[in-house]
Amino acid sequence: MTTRVTTPQTRCRAAFARADITPPAGIYHRMWGAALHERATGVHRPLAATALLMEAADGPARLLVLGIDHCLLDGAEADCIRAAAAAAAGIGVGRVHLALSHTHGSAWLSRSRADLPGGDLIGPYLDRVAAVCAELAADAARDLTPATIVYGLAKCDLARHRDYWDAATEQIVCGFNPAGPADDTVTLARAVSDSGVTLGTVVNYACHPTTLAWQNTLVSPDYVGAMREVVERETGAPCLFLQGASGDLGPREGYVGDPAVADRNGRRLGFAALSGLEALPPPGTVFAYTGPVVSGATLGTWAHRPQSPEEATSQASFGGAQDVVPLPYRHDLPTRPATEAELRKWRDAEATASAEENTERVREARAHAERMTRQLARLAALPAGPTYPYRVGVWSLGGAWWVFAAGELYQWFQVELRRRFPGRAVIVATICDDWQPGYVPPAAAYSHVIYQSEIAAVAAGSLETLLEAVAGMMNVIDGVHPSSMRG
Repeated sequence: MTTRVTTPQTRCRAAFARADITPPAGIYHRMWGAALHERATGVHRPLAATALLMEAADGPARLLVLGIDHCLLDGAEADCIRAAAAAAAGIGVGRVHLALSHTHGSAWLSRSRADLPGGDLIGPYLDRVAAVCAELAADAARDLTPATIVYGLAKCDLARHRDYWDAATEQIVCGFNPAGPADDTVTLARAVSDSGVTLGTVVNYACHPTTLAWQNTLVSPDYVGAMREVVERETGAPCLFLQGASGDLGPREGYVGDPAVADRNGRRLGFAALSGLEALPPPGTVFAYTGPVVSGATLGTWAHRPQSPEEATSQASFGGAQDVVPLPYRHDLPTRPATEAELRKWRDAEATASAEENTERVREARAHAERMTRQLARLAALPAGPTYPYRVGVWSLGGAWWVFAAGELYQWFQVELRRRFPGRAVIVATICDDWQPGYVPPAAAYSHVIYQSEIAAVAAGSLETLLEAVAGMMNVIDGVHPSSMRG
């Protein structure tokens, strides 16, 4: 019979820091192929950068997590931001992870778009983001305080499966699928100082921030902004959002131009997160059976009791590693010459449609041209050779696993990790440190003609290979001395 219920916790020193990183008015904004605008016309909600610095309770080992409200960043850009933050925090760059919220309402931030309307603002803006992230890292390093991070779970059905069979056109489209499986798990963390003050919270959830689409001309964090507002209003502390494995997940109601819908989606997640946070026990405790009490019935009573010394020691472990997992490229990757020819074709089609004042045809041609532009960018960013060197970070912090993965993984990855490692919290943050190699679907998805598998750079079976590599890292780390860190 179970007489004790334990809650995963991490004993460490911790600090949060927050800054506004909203781009300037008029910056290049077009994220969607179907969009007809180029520049942002205003701001729905501010974009934010949030830093969480954790340091081992018994040593100098540190891990810095930077969450920023952007969709994609070029790998070199992410490396620059991480390097600046690492120097400010006094740690190696391998201990810094840059996690993008993946909001599709942010500006398109690539220096390669400097020649487009509003593109001249991108470079100076990115320089400012790197400086701000360094300042946040320095602020967090200065404010480190003894704390306990308590983990929990909640449920939210905002995210739904997004591979939908359109019977009329006989194709799979990227949109709400009422019948598809959808992971509704919200993984939560609350950092509480030894004096009982909430330092900050973490909300880890898998759902594409694609509420706002081509009709939207405003800079926006999408649903993440309203979610943070709900949580922070109640807790009085910064909330760090980490995007989960959402390659096949998106909001039930999305692809709209109304910011009110994004706010409504965000409040749904925010209230679900608050429900889970309210259920967390006091730090440093277990929930224990305390015996019967005779009343109208004989009642079984439970109470929060201090952890045992052994439990407290295990919660202070602080280990981890970074590794590179070689994932084979697909054999049918498009070539640069073929992509450039396709791009020319659609640009000519756009010019013709524009001359004919055919708005819908213009939109379609621009969308196809944008696909080819992005395909060229992906091809240019892929390292030469037969495999893609996929970077992943895995950290064991007390009773929790923190996994930081590049690209866009399908939900199966996080569901399977939680299944294999029960009893500990598992935080999976994707689109970390680089957005390449793009989508990483499970092998079965390659047998269908769908957007995610069509543009995937790595071959079928890559997600399964990655899962085994990460699980192997976790098993190895569990067998290593708790204070060791690599990377």
